[in-house]
Amino acid sequence: MTDPVITLLIVDDHPVVRDGLRGMFDSAAGFTVLGEAANGAEALTRTAALDPDVVLMDLRMPGGGGVDAIKELTRRGARARVLVLTTYDTDSDTLPAIEAGATGYLLKDAPREELFTAVRAAAEGRTVLSPAVASRLVTAVRTPAAPAEETLSAREREVLLLVSRGTSNKEIARELFISEATVKTHLTHIYAKLGVKDRAAAVAVAYDRKILG
Repeated sequence: MTDPVITLLIVDDHPVVRDGLRGMFDSAAGFTVLGEAANGAEALTRTAALDPDVVLMDLRMPGGGGVDAIKELTRRGARARVLVLTTYDTDSDTLPAIEAGATGYLLKDAPREELFTAVRAAAEGRTVLSPAVASRLVTAVRTPAAPAEETLSAREREVLLLVSRGTSNKEIARELFISEATVKTHLTHIYAKLGVKDRAAAVAVAYDRKILG
C-alpha cells in the first residue's frame, strides 16, 4: 500500500523561493503543492480554501508575518500543520513561532531530503527542529533542575523517550499498551515537572538535564 500524498501550501514573500520549493516538491513522489501565498494574510485565506496537510511558512513577510498567521491558524483550529522554513534562527523568531503553534522549524539551508523528511513528520504531527533551533530552544527553556520529588517516573521516561523519536500519541499508546488519554496524562505530568509547555521543549530540556541521551 502506498503512503498517502501530502498536500502543501507554500508561504513566502519571494517568488523565486516559492518557485524553487514548488519545483522541488513537484519533482518528488508523495507530495502535491496545492497553492502559494506571499504573506501571512494570504496564508490564512489560502489555508481555509485549500485545506493543506502542511503549510511551509516563512516568518518575516511584508503584509503579514508568519507568527501572527500561525497564531490565527491555531486559534481557528486549522487542520494543517505549520512547518516554519526561514533564514532566521534568532530567539526572537524561533520561540514566538513555536509558542504560536508551529509543529516544526527548519532553516532554508536544510538539505532537500531533510526537508522532505520534516514535511512527512509534520504531516503526522511530529515535532521537527533544526539542530541550531533545538539548541536555542534548550537555552531559552533551561530552568534549575527539578527537586527529587519532581523526577520523572519510569513510565514518564518511556513516554518521553518515544516523544523524542517523533512518535505520535497514538503510536505511543500502541507501543506501551495504554490508552491515548493515558499518554496525554503522562505528557501533562512531564510538562509540569520539566516546567515546559510542549513536546519540543520537553525533549530539549530532557536532553539538557541528561534525562535523555
